[in-house]
Amino acid sequence: MVRPHQRLHPAPQLAPDTAPDAPTTERSGLRAGVVTRFLQHDMAYGELALVCPTGTEPHHALDWQSEHPVALTRNVQRLTAPNPGFMTGPGTNSYLVGDATTGFIAIDPGPADADHLQRLWRAAVHPDGSGGNIVHIVCTHSHADHSPGAAPLKALCNGRPSILGLPSAPTARAASAFTPDRALQNQELLTLIPRGLEANLTTSHSLKAIHTPGHAANHVCLLLVEDGLLFSGDHILNGSTTVIDPPDGNMADYLDSLDRLLAACEQHDVHFILPAHGHVLGGSLAAATGAISHLKAHRLKREAKIAAVVAAHPDGTVDDWLPLAYDDVEPRVWPVAKRSLLAHLERIQGHGRH
Repeated sequence: MVRPHQRLHPAPQLAPDTAPDAPTTERSGLRAGVVTRFLQHDMAYGELALVCPTGTEPHHALDWQSEHPVALTRNVQRLTAPNPGFMTGPGTNSYLVGDATTGFIAIDPGPADADHLQRLWRAAVHPDGSGGNIVHIVCTHSHADHSPGAAPLKALCNGRPSILGLPSAPTARAASAFTPDRALQNQELLTLIPRGLEANLTTSHSLKAIHTPGHAANHVCLLLVEDGLLFSGDHILNGSTTVIDPPDGNMADYLDSLDRLLAACEQHDVHFILPAHGHVLGGSLAAATGAISHLKAHRLKREAKIAAVVAAHPDGTVDDWLPLAYDDVEPRVWPVAKRSLLAHLERIQGHGRH
């Protein structure tokens, strides 16, 4: 489980207009078959900028569905698992990176849903058009909506792909137990090269692993080097803030990991962030890094509010502080927000505020 799709703040603060000097433009996409205009503050804008960079391509369908893969770039497809809900938004995004000549890396196969895994298998085509051309299966972390599909997807591919990621920590809940075939090293490159064309590196696909604990102790993000795309798992979401649930979640680690991702985006000129839930964010380096900076600022603003509430009510309990610290959030979200409140308190008490 990840986070409520309900925003924990009143505006779409992870939308790609976070750069203050970004020009005001609009793009068109299809909602329920109807051409709809989107501005930079809309959550779908970044995806339209990625799929239709000139704004003149056929309109991109933005409706969430689980039946067919969505081609986001020449070498990235998204399949959304049929597990929508309060904690998963429109569902878990599984991504296929690569092409028929190189094979594919499957990112976050999602829950062990047989139909979803079969669709992933079919989308990972061989040059002859058959499916199952998956070289690696990478789980960004071990929560129940991300990693359980790894083993059955490997079996569908006759056991050929390796399952990669980080093993779950002792702090993980029982439902999040996960042991990969091999642990990914921080900054490790997973490179797909066309078969028989090893010298033609211009058509390779290289994913760099970035350890990003915080939402989960074993969280990993992946950066597609050639294309400047960041697969952010649950660390960065579109339109909502991820839940930090101690003890496996840690707010200090989460904020440090945001800094690490910000530096990686600047180093590799990342223009787009592809989250595990929701549409693509970004559109430019300023938009992508602005989204990360805005997210950190939002977290620190929330933490300052929590600290002020605690100072004003020193004899209160967590249940007393929760409605005061999250008075801008619907009460139905409070049970989930309580987890992040505990993570902020842990960081405050550890004198880790900065």
